[in-house]
Amino acid sequence: MITKEQVSEAQYTWGSGVVKIGSLKENRSECKDFTSDFLDKLYSFENGPVLFKPTKCAIEQFRATKVEALSYFIAGENRAYDEDKGFAIQPWTKVRFENTGFILEENRAIAMGNYFFTDLDGNEAKVEYTFGYKLVEGHLKIDLHHSSFPYNP
Repeated sequence: MITKEQVSEAQYTWGSGVVKIGSLKENRSECKDFTSDFLDKLYSFENGPVLFKPTKCAIEQFRATKVEALSYFIAGENRAYDEDKGFAIQPWTKVRFENTGFILEENRAIAMGNYFFTDLDGNEAKVEYTFGYKLVEGHLKIDLHHSSFPYNP
């Protein structure tokens, strides 16, 4: 059975990785290499479909491939979509998860809640999320990632 602690560890690793990506933005080659490894380590693109709905996408709302996810996280000259500005190269100084709940199974887990991204000025951006994880060779890998800003009428 996957535990809450395993999910929390995966969330910490994800948040730390997003912060690290932003810290590397001035060294494009290192940033791209790290982000590619980040996606390989944390997402399940090599094992089947990944349902990824990033926060800041309006025209092309979904990122189904590693190449598209890389584009969303770091953009660049060869980005997959013009609207990709490099979410992870903001940069962020901290990512904090507040889980609302979990569904835990033998080889699958789902977590939902809010996560908060802290910018260089100390401002937090609140984002709603749902992450789905599957257990692959003893590691949790994301195969569902939905993020959106809270409803604002």
